Amino acid sequence: MTTHALSDTGTLTARSLRHILRSPDTIITTAVTPIALMLLFVYVLGGAIQTGSHGSYIDYMLPGILLITIASGIAYTAYRLFLDLQGGIFERFQSMPIARSSVLWAHVLTSLAANLVSVALVVGVALIMGFRTGASVGAWLAVAGILILFTLALTWLAVIAGLSAKTVDGASAFSYPLIFLPFISSAFVPTTSMPGPVAWFAENQPVTSIVNTVRALFAGQPVGSTIWVALGWLVGILVVAYAFSIVAYRRRIS
Repeated sequence: MTTHALSDTGTLTARSLRHILRSPDTIITTAVTPIALMLLFVYVLGGAIQTGSHGSYIDYMLPGILLITIASGIAYTAYRLFLDLQGGIFERFQSMPIARSSVLWAHVLTSLAANLVSVALVVGVALIMGFRTGASVGAWLAVAGILILFTLALTWLAVIAGLSAKTVDGASAFSYPLIFLPFISSAFVPTTSMPGPVAWFAENQPVTSIVNTVRALFAGQPVGSTIWVALGWLVGILVVAYAFSIVAYRRRIS
């Protein structure tokens, strides 16, 4: 983006962030469901789940909870984008001398900031519940980078939904399968405990490689080739979602 586009993006992002600060219940609501799932799995179901891990169950399942937190949060991006479209904000911006790309990037950066706050809240609660990690500073930075990539990839998917939806419910409903996907992965139980076809799907879908990578980084263990599989999925989804978002945006404003 040029300097002009960066300046416009910064201004519009500040506008979106002010809306969130005026209604912080959005972030709190996003964090409530993952926290409730942590409480349920750790204190109700965790004792009956065999993971083969030497650590506590919360250490095992936290990476999956973080992905669910982000998947829950990006629904609000599609929702806010849909409301801006219906309210005529996009048409108003098109009549002003601002970079067209800045409108979408403002929503994306707002989503990134809001989701990182939600993730921080969930990690804080996890620490209170007993989560412990021997991860180095480099490992923490690697986890942060993976979660940022995951947020960006899902946010651009949310942009497609927000631009294409016909109703408010339709704008946010696309996130439900994304929230459900970690349950059919290694996020909560080893995939070896699943029936054959389900285990095959769980092993070969993107969430499993991402969860396994984050779990290994938290545990201070070698990540091996898993991290490259995870990055391949994330970058691939991000590039494809971005391309389709731009096409949908141009079609919508043409």
